[in-house]
Amino acid sequence: MKQLLTVLGSTGSIGVSTLDVVARHPERYGIYALTANRQVDVMVEQCLASAPQFAVMRDVDAAEQLRSKLRRAGCETQVLSGEEGLIEVSEAAPVDAVMAAIVGAAGLAPTLAAVQAGKKVLLANKESLVMAGGLFMQAVLDHGATLLPIDSEHNAIFQCLPHDYRSIESAGIRRILLTGSGGPFRQTPTSQLDAVTPDQACAHPNWSMGRKISVDSATMMNKGLEFVEACWLFGATPDQIEVVIHPQSVIHSMVEYADGSVLAQMGNPDMRTPIAHAMAWPERIDAGVASLDFMALARLDFEAPNFERFPGLRLSMECARAGGVMPAILNAANEVAVDAFLQERIRFTDIPKVIEDVLGRSSNMEPLSLSVVKEADAAARVSAQEWIAR
Repeated sequence: MKQLLTVLGSTGSIGVSTLDVVARHPERYGIYALTANRQVDVMVEQCLASAPQFAVMRDVDAAEQLRSKLRRAGCETQVLSGEEGLIEVSEAAPVDAVMAAIVGAAGLAPTLAAVQAGKKVLLANKESLVMAGGLFMQAVLDHGATLLPIDSEHNAIFQCLPHDYRSIESAGIRRILLTGSGGPFRQTPTSQLDAVTPDQACAHPNWSMGRKISVDSATMMNKGLEFVEACWLFGATPDQIEVVIHPQSVIHSMVEYADGSVLAQMGNPDMRTPIAHAMAWPERIDAGVASLDFMALARLDFEAPNFERFPGLRLSMECARAGGVMPAILNAANEVAVDAFLQERIRFTDIPKVIEDVLGRSSNMEPLSLSVVKEADAAARVSAQEWIAR
């Protein structure tokens, strides 16, 4: 029987790649629901191509526009709206797997709903673990959900672990090596970073991503968030994870074992590989990705991250060590700062300044409930807006 998928964030780069993999295997997969924020025209095309039972627009006005356009096109897909609609299609009984690809804090509630419904959750929304890692991982255990990482780095680590992995210690692992390309400004003189434009920051040398994630990659905040996420996914302490700059993005991450062996997962920089791996796990299916041409590689480079160039990475590691609600505060301040930068209200180099200021004015506490996390998130956003207003 076909597996039915809900794709949260179907109009983004991960969602589009997921639908591409699904289309290659119509005998294995079907689409139950697609969701987006405001991209009505793209959603119309996706609904006509995939014929989901439901489409959800987080924006209520966009939902009404979508409903009207689908009706005129003779499409029978039902349209829902708001966070309630996202949660409904995430926990619906017919759904076998949920691709959690909504960017930012907005993805937390529907992703957690999928976990609490015991679904197979393909996690591309790193903010769910950054904001509420302890609560999220406990929910996975309590509800018998299957959690599979989609970020290329975390998926690579997952592939390098034993199939019966329980803990770093029992698996004989010395360290996890989390790779990152260094983004478009790895070698740009720091004196020029003040003048970076949003378009320059979004021009990633290896990956095709949305604008928010592209800016995060340029500041290496994306790697910082992945650092926090990796701690929760693999039960690791911050001292057991090392970030390595690898500009070619061919080795997606590595695991070093106690005997000195290092296992690396390699491949072309195409998100369809980790998506197909997680969709079919523990099997393997065609993802439409070309074979890696080793003769054309010529060389693979590695270097240590420069924390002066990438202060966001340093702040993320500090928050991972501090624990509590500090990672949630870090994420909230970053989301506000990146949005302000994309609107050209602040400079590129102001992004980590906003984050550090908000962290310095925030109090840490244990996230005993989701409401505590949401309160910390909201307060951090207010603080970040105050900095930007000043």
